[in-house]
Amino acid sequence: MNGELRVLSVSQISQYIKGQMDRDEVLSGVLVRGEISNYKLYPSGHHYFTLKDGQSALRCVMFRGDAVRMRFRPENGMQVIAAGRITVFPRDGQYQLYCVQLTPEGAGDLQLAFEQLKEKLAREGLFAEEYKKPLPKFPQQIALVTSPAGAAVRDMLRILKARWPRANVLVVPVRVQGEEAAEEIAAAIDYVNYYKLADLIITGRGGGSVEDLWAFNEEVVARAIYRSHIPIISAVGHEPDVTISDYVADLRAATPSNAAELAVPDRVELAGSLDHLARRLERGIAHPMSAARQKLERLGGSPALTDPSNYVRERRLLLDYHSRRLIHGLEQSLAGEKGRLGKLAASLDALSPLKVLGRGYAIARSEDGTVITSTQQVEVGDAVDLRLREGTLACRVEERK
Repeated sequence: MNGELRVLSVSQISQYIKGQMDRDEVLSGVLVRGEISNYKLYPSGHHYFTLKDGQSALRCVMFRGDAVRMRFRPENGMQVIAAGRITVFPRDGQYQLYCVQLTPEGAGDLQLAFEQLKEKLAREGLFAEEYKKPLPKFPQQIALVTSPAGAAVRDMLRILKARWPRANVLVVPVRVQGEEAAEEIAAAIDYVNYYKLADLIITGRGGGSVEDLWAFNEEVVARAIYRSHIPIISAVGHEPDVTISDYVADLRAATPSNAAELAVPDRVELAGSLDHLARRLERGIAHPMSAARQKLERLGGSPALTDPSNYVRERRLLLDYHSRRLIHGLEQSLAGEKGRLGKLAASLDALSPLKVLGRGYAIARSEDGTVITSTQQVEVGDAVDLRLREGTLACRVEERK
């Protein structure tokens, strides 16, 4: 029996098992549900992870060529359904799933990708109101970054021309769906900014499926809108459609036609407003002018202007009246002051020392003029002066008593 057995190498065994598995119809195209763990993205662009459930684990690999079509970012703990084939990797003899498509369970991959990118950009501040730029009130140059063949661009051109024909409109043609659309849109926005071709940009397209609008959910477009120095209106799809571009743009329009209406003023409405303001201005000027005219007429009919000499005569009479009042007031004031002066003079005279001398009294002074009030102030033989009512006597002290 031992002579019938064939000795095989490890590589031969691995290749045999691989061949058996590759020929198995079930394993060549399988869908596997599980939870992602040990997820790693290598610099080569290949994705390595493990799918597991409560009892088992399955090693998986997704090569770069398949991974570039994936819209969302896989994360550990995420429940997914993986499509691919199961075979053996001969180098280590491990069987694994070669994944060609990965879909989040419970939500579409596009919806998940949308929510993941929205959360990421919101954390970075790309949606913050303080970075929103105001739109010019009267734009002179408008750039339409959109498809040149769609109905959306025709609607925008028609509305812009009808509402504000003074604006020059530049159509920057790009693809708005497909794998390369997002790069073209971002490059066109950068191009308009670099050459300063406009003071307002409108980017968008008409309605379609989520897949058709997906270019405006790409990160490269969002970052181009964010770094634009020129204000941007995002106009993608219809009213219910909301894209990442809508969150980043300076203004979101419900439709491309609505974007054209928001971008420029309506010349008819503006003309009506100007007419209304002109009428208000005329009324505002006419009223004070009428009041000034009436005042001028009243002044023109006043006696001061019709008979200036009469005005002078009246003022002369008034001057005479005030002069008489002033003289009368001064005379009364002077008489009062004279009476007051007489009373003060009488009071002063009553207190005068000369009055005392007039009654027979005298004032004795020493040689230095000091009034003598005590015998202790002089000695026998001192000279003193006696001031009488009339004249002075020079005396000498002969005795102190």
